[in-house]
Amino acid sequence: MDHIKEKLRKRTRRHLRVRRKVVGSSERPRLNVYRSLKHIYCQIIDDIEGKTLAAASTQSPDIRSQIRYGGNVKAAEIVGKKIAEEAMKKGVTKVVFDKGGYKYHGRIKALAESARKHNLIF
Repeated sequence: MDHIKEKLRKRTRRHLRVRRKVVGSSERPRLNVYRSLKHIYCQIIDDIEGKTLAAASTQSPDIRSQIRYGGNVKAAEIVGKKIAEEAMKKGVTKVVFDKGGYKYHGRIKALAESARKHNLIF
């Protein structure tokens, strides 16, 4: 059980270290990603205003109807597409990517590449 707490502590430290430099502004808001075992969540945040501009997750009703399970790469790709669409509705084209202390691999990579493919620049 202690190794799980240690893993979370290390991820949190990595995330805080990155957050010292990565700040979302109104020109380039921050695309934040959180990954759990069963789901993946992302938000586009303007840190200066302190507001969430757009959000998408595998728990959203429209995404949930498209997937069977939220903890895989296919689900992450769909969430990436959805967040890019939501950003375009709000007039956001450029973002700063915040991996949340995770490796750029697997679901995080799939979400990022899907968002890029659907015209979100970062």
